[in-house]
Amino acid sequence: MQTSVPSLSALDPASSEPIYRQLYWRFREAINAGLLKPGDRVPAARALAKELGLARGTIDNAYSLLTSEGYLVACGQAGTRVADGISGTSSSPPASAVAQAAPHQAIRQQSAVLPFQMGVPALDAFPRKIWAQIGARCVRGTQPQDMANPSVYGLQALRAAIATYLQVARGIACSPAQVFVTAGYRETLSLITHTLLKPADRVLVEDPGYPPTRRLLQSLHITPVAVPVDQDGLRVSAALEIGHNARAAVVTPAHQSPLCVSLSLPRRLALLEWASQQNAWIVEDDYDGEYRYVSRPLPALKSLDREGRVLYSGTFSKVLFPGMRLAYVVVPAALVERFEESCKTFQGGCPELNQAIVATFMAEGHFGRHIQRMRKLYSERRAMAVNGLKSVLGERIHIDANPGGMHLILRLNASCADSLMVQRMREAGLFAEALSEWHQGTDKPSGLLLGFANIDSLASAQALGQRILALM
Repeated sequence: MQTSVPSLSALDPASSEPIYRQLYWRFREAINAGLLKPGDRVPAARALAKELGLARGTIDNAYSLLTSEGYLVACGQAGTRVADGISGTSSSPPASAVAQAAPHQAIRQQSAVLPFQMGVPALDAFPRKIWAQIGARCVRGTQPQDMANPSVYGLQALRAAIATYLQVARGIACSPAQVFVTAGYRETLSLITHTLLKPADRVLVEDPGYPPTRRLLQSLHITPVAVPVDQDGLRVSAALEIGHNARAAVVTPAHQSPLCVSLSLPRRLALLEWASQQNAWIVEDDYDGEYRYVSRPLPALKSLDREGRVLYSGTFSKVLFPGMRLAYVVVPAALVERFEESCKTFQGGCPELNQAIVATFMAEGHFGRHIQRMRKLYSERRAMAVNGLKSVLGERIHIDANPGGMHLILRLNASCADSLMVQRMREAGLFAEALSEWHQGTDKPSGLLLGFANIDSLASAQALGQRILALM
């Protein structure tokens, strides 16, 4: 990376000292002060001459003097760099240098993925080489028109790829025009709310349920109404009692979040009947419906929708990686124009380069193969996590036998509150979420929510179990 040198603009043409000597002293001071470090590349002579409005020879003279004294070294095509082994006279860089360097250091600075981190797929198993090759092709093929503002609806190629995938994998018949690309689940839910609801409307939500759903609805002055969940999913009978004037319901039918139970077929049909009678909407959050380990993935609730009441929300965060920040919503055909108008108002559009990479990844068949590999891998890692934790923690815990998903529910048989255990684990560098904090009612079962997708061996699971045991 080419380094810009501070204070070069402070050259004094009226000084008795030649300009090349002034440049020499400024580079030397920058090196001694630690602003330029060993290995840093200095600006090319031609570029610096153009920037400062000087003759190329002036820059060459300054660089030659610095090279002869050992401050700089010519590295051929790698440019001219600060020589190794030079330590500045200052014990630490000036504050201005730290402030200047911090933004560059923070560009790729990310916090580490903690053990048991939820919502993070198996990053070690992602096909990065294939992804990089596709990314390079997409970058090389970029045209000037691709660099303009992105479509607020989403890249057409990606919308088409999503529609094709959903038809085959999830049983959802839709056209690309019904698919709208967003920057994540929260943006999807916000777009739906702005388009179909108004302040003071009531929306049914699952209890326990995903806390950000409740918080987002409340921030938009929508009232979330908690409906209990049991082993067959949302208790639709309870929803019928308390949801007679609700305008929508937000559900996770494939793997209820966080209990991972599936909404039974009778309840799916009853929920669709409720929506039809109440002229209400159903938001189906299918955040990881692909990952079911006891049988084939269940068809989406949207596939049973015959009256256009279901809006299907999907995401690439769980099946690719969360840093992608791409999600989508499939809306009923009758709502396409309303959503197009809302997108013009509320959406800024997602970077089309990312969308193009995902669209190519899907069109070339890598997406389907990746999901198949991950389904097998997660089944194996889930078993390793369960067996490893049980072998260490024994009777102190009970782990729910969930049919799918990417996290475990670890029930504590001791009297320790789950929130206290979460605090201890966070302080010890382990991730967990308290099941009680996902409940809205007064009767809040205790448990720990633990992601298992990045536990790569039985030994790793046992070692993590030992760390949990030490905190009990």
